Amino acid sequence: MTQILTEDLMREVKRLKFRTQRRVTDLFAGNYQSAFKGAGIEFAEVREYEPGDDVRSIDWNVTARSGRTFVKRFVEERQLTVMLGVDVSASGLFGTRGCLKIDLAREVAAVLACAAARGRDRVGLLRFGAGAEEFIPPSTGRNHLLHIYRELLREPALAGGTDIPDAAGLIGGLLRRRALVFLVSDFLAPIEGDEGWERAVKLLNRRHEVIAVRVRDPFESDLPRVGLVRIRDAETGRSRVVDFSRRAARRYAEQARAARGAADKAFGRAGVGVIDVSTDRPFVPALIRAFNRRVGGRR
Repeated sequence: MTQILTEDLMREVKRLKFRTQRRVTDLFAGNYQSAFKGAGIEFAEVREYEPGDDVRSIDWNVTARSGRTFVKRFVEERQLTVMLGVDVSASGLFGTRGCLKIDLAREVAAVLACAAARGRDRVGLLRFGAGAEEFIPPSTGRNHLLHIYRELLREPALAGGTDIPDAAGLIGGLLRRRALVFLVSDFLAPIEGDEGWERAVKLLNRRHEVIAVRVRDPFESDLPRVGLVRIRDAETGRSRVVDFSRRAARRYAEQARAARGAADKAFGRAGVGVIDVSTDRPFVPALIRAFNRRVGGRR
C-alpha cells in the first residue's frame, strides 16, 4: 500500500514540476531577478543621503541623532535565501471555482521555489497549520527542489486551527541569515492580541523581508442568495445554520470587507508587502505585477 501511495505521489510531483517550469519562465520574464537580486541584503554602512537615494533606505535612528539625513548602504548578495511558509490548515480545504485554496497555496509555493532554484538561490520550506508540520532548511540543487515539491504535495494533518505566530517565530528562530520570507496563507486567523499574527509577523520582518501571499476564494466575500444553509467550520468542526438571504449576504460582504481592511492595515503596520491570489484566476500575473511594482519602486 505504501508503495502505491509513493508512486501516486511521484506522479503528482512530476505534474507539479511540469506546470511549475512553464510558469516560472513567465515569472522570470516578469522581473523576478530584477525584483530581488541586488536589492541589498547584507548591511554595509551608513552614509549621508544623496538625491536619488531610495527613501526606504533612510536610517531614521542615525538621522534623528545627527540632525542630517543618512541612509543605510547594503552590499549586493548574489545568492539569496528564500523561505516559504505555507499554511496547510483545514481552512484551505475550501474552493468554489478552479481549485481549493490549499492547492493554490501549493502551486504558488512551488513556482516561487522553482524561481529561486533557477536563480541559484537557497530555498527552504515550512509547512504549518496548528503547529509546524515539516521544516526543510534552505539549500540548493535539483534533488532539494524535488524534496520541496514532495512535501508540498503530502497530505497535511489538518488538526486544529492556524497558528501563524508560531510559524513566524519558528522561521525567525531557525534562519541565521537574512532571508526573503514568503508567508502563503489565507490569514483567516486572529490579527491582534496574544494569539494574533500581526506582532509575530512584524517581528519577523525586522530581521528578514516578509511578503504575505494572501490566498482567497470569491465565495468568502460574495455569498450566493440561497436561503438557509448548514455550514461547518473546517478547523473547529462546529456547524450551524446560516442565512444566505439577500440581506444576510450583503451584511456578510460588509463584514468580509471590514476583516480584509483590518488585515491590510495590520500588514501596513508590520511593513509587509502583500500579494493577493484567488482560486478564480491565474496567479502568475499577480506575482509578476507585484515584482514589477517592486522594481519600479526601487528605480
